[in-house]
Amino acid sequence: MSAKILIVDDEPPIIDMLSYNLKRANYDVFVAYDGEQALAQAKKEQPDLIILDLMLPRIDGLEVCRTIRKERDVPIIMLTARDTEVDRVVGLELGADDYVVKPFSVRELMVRVKNVLRRTTPRPTDSPSEIITLGSLTVDTARYEACLEAVELDLTTLEFDVLCALARHAGRVLNREQLLNEVWGYDYYGDTRVVDAVIKRLRNKLRQTAPDIEIISTVRNVGYKLVEQS
Repeated sequence: MSAKILIVDDEPPIIDMLSYNLKRANYDVFVAYDGEQALAQAKKEQPDLIILDLMLPRIDGLEVCRTIRKERDVPIIMLTARDTEVDRVVGLELGADDYVVKPFSVRELMVRVKNVLRRTTPRPTDSPSEIITLGSLTVDTARYEACLEAVELDLTTLEFDVLCALARHAGRVLNREQLLNEVWGYDYYGDTRVVDAVIKRLRNKLRQTAPDIEIISTVRNVGYKLVEQS
């Protein structure tokens, strides 16, 4: 089955351009021109990926992202203007997977769509399981399950993948570029704050479960590492 993609933007030329290119790549495409339509379409069609503009009428993109993230772990690529840096960071912290700045390259966006869908495609049930145990943290890569102090963590697919990458290299510092390459799956030449935002989300969830345990450590001017638990 083809992946279903919902495009949300209030500019018809952008909708038309993206729809044309995504359909040529054999994706099933659905569209929405404002925030209310976006939420309705997301609920009705259950897309595999949402391309979401932040500047929308009726309900803005940030609120759409916040609402959808409460209901589903569907990957979201934000479309943002160059002068919306604060909204961009907020969107990432609300749960967006990535962003593209307008005006953007269609080719670049198509690559990101392909890689996000590749990363979030469910793995075969018979795929070999890798269980990583680090003190009170256990990560089961095949089941997409992570537990801390015997409590299952409620993580998005992206947050889980970042945790897996850090767990596989426990005690070793990974810089932002290494995390982007290992998790997002492509060379990223733009703003690496997408990594910082996901780390912040992940760290908050870990602290909610075990506030007295430092799981992820920041190495200033270098990157992040998962602290090996005794």
